[in-house]
Amino acid sequence: MSKEFLGDRKHALEEAFFAKQDEALLRRLRDAEAAKSKKEALSAASGIADDAVLDRLVALGVDSATIAALSLVPLVLVAWADGSMDDKERDAALAAAAEAGVEKQSAGRQLLEGWLATRPPPQLLATWTDYIRAISPTLSEGAKRELKSDLLGRARKVAEAAGGFLGVGRKTSPAEDGVLARLEKAFSA
Repeated sequence: MSKEFLGDRKHALEEAFFAKQDEALLRRLRDAEAAKSKKEALSAASGIADDAVLDRLVALGVDSATIAALSLVPLVLVAWADGSMDDKERDAALAAAAEAGVEKQSAGRQLLEGWLATRPPPQLLATWTDYIRAISPTLSEGAKRELKSDLLGRARKVAEAAGGFLGVGRKTSPAEDGVLARLEKAFSA
């Protein structure tokens, strides 16, 4: 009886062990499938086929519902260029988002507000640059110029929002000028 009991107990422990292993494996498979679905949806929404770019976008919380927020990244980067967020810069960024058609209750607006409330990770500029470089070949030269002009124009407005003293002097800081230059460079590669 005791051998039977020990045998049953051994069998139960083995089954529990393998059930936990199976559960962990199933969880990893589900996570991998969810990530693959997100990447496929993001690829379909953005036209980007580069897996590395898609992985970085997904890691930053960008998905097919928030892909439009990538056009707002320059606003965020310029607003945070000097290390702090001025209320005028925040308001200018939100106004530019509204001009671009980003609705108040949209996922893109929520992502933007999160980036305006908390400084985004430093890799946001590199990921945005990768995004621009990935979509550029799909655009005509005219469309690319228009996109560049639109994105950089809105970013410059944000940079100028808190600039100058009583309307006199420099409208942008050296840090903002540096970010604007890096944003512009993304279109030339």
